[in-house]
Amino acid sequence: MENIDVMVLRTLRDWRLAGQRALLATVVRTWGSSPRPVGSIMALCQDGSVVGSVSGGCIEDDLIYRFTRAYASAASAPAVGEQDIPFGPPRLVKYGISADEAHRFGLPCGGTLELLLEFDPDAASLAELVQALGAGQLVRRTVQLADGAVSLLASAAPAELSLDAQALANTFGPEFRMLLIGAGQLTEYLATMALFSGFAVTVCDPREEYARSWSVAGVMVLKDMPDDVVQAFAPDRRSCVVALTHDPKLDDLALLEALQTEAFYVGAIGSRRNNEARRQRMVEHFEQTEAGLARLRGPIGIYIGSKTPPEIAVSIMAEILAVKNGVALPRDMDVAHAKNELAISANDPGLLVCGVPPHP
Repeated sequence: MENIDVMVLRTLRDWRLAGQRALLATVVRTWGSSPRPVGSIMALCQDGSVVGSVSGGCIEDDLIYRFTRAYASAASAPAVGEQDIPFGPPRLVKYGISADEAHRFGLPCGGTLELLLEFDPDAASLAELVQALGAGQLVRRTVQLADGAVSLLASAAPAELSLDAQALANTFGPEFRMLLIGAGQLTEYLATMALFSGFAVTVCDPREEYARSWSVAGVMVLKDMPDDVVQAFAPDRRSCVVALTHDPKLDDLALLEALQTEAFYVGAIGSRRNNEARRQRMVEHFEQTEAGLARLRGPIGIYIGSKTPPEIAVSIMAEILAVKNGVALPRDMDVAHAKNELAISANDPGLLVCGVPPHP
């Protein structure tokens, strides 16, 4: 599956190019608990079709009712009820201001959110935006509140949504990308989870016996040497690279290439001892420093006691998403520290991970 924002914008573009009326809703402010973060978007077509989300569903239902009613009223009579959504310039609306409304719209206790509704966004501007995102560009979209005029500007870095009395500015990026080295069973589970999490997934494995048995649709499979693939892949800040072969000839050089990029996550599967051995090889044979290897993750994943390939994939995917979303995981969820604690509890010093201190 593609990035949800790209999906929303692409669908909205198609509706508008087909001459259908539609609105774009953006979460611009939240107070208290909110089911969707600031910057979340959804599109609503005149026939009631919806893509994207701004809440758990109740606000979407209200918008569908009000927008389709307003459209039907406008088509049959000039007057539109005061409670219906108007057409014209963008409009700010709030949900969940009172306890009754919070309950009605399924918001958490005390939760309030504010939306900006854009009516009939310009099809040409949407097409330009979707084309830029498809080309891998990061784009800052600014909407003037007075008349809904839109401007697009290439952006060098992600930025938070901003709203003032004149305009809303929201940055949209291309899909997050994941490069997986090795085409084994664990990779199939991890690739599947990454796809439904909105990542574009590429798998690299020069071993014919693995590559030819790949069974997950929607994934690009390459058979070149992994370090060459990493170079061609050109990881950026919306990319992650995960080595899963357990084979130093395939993993090590690719990981070293990935560490020279802006990839937000670089990691490799393996036991604690294997990961320590990998670091030693990189220091001794490739003249790496501990500082240069600081971004290399391993053992990868969060500690959930996983044993089977699907459980291990859940563990890895959870860590990748946490890093992507800027969440600092507690140390007791780190695999190495968690297993050290178990080793101490079991009074087995031989299981301790070298260089990883126990809790004080």
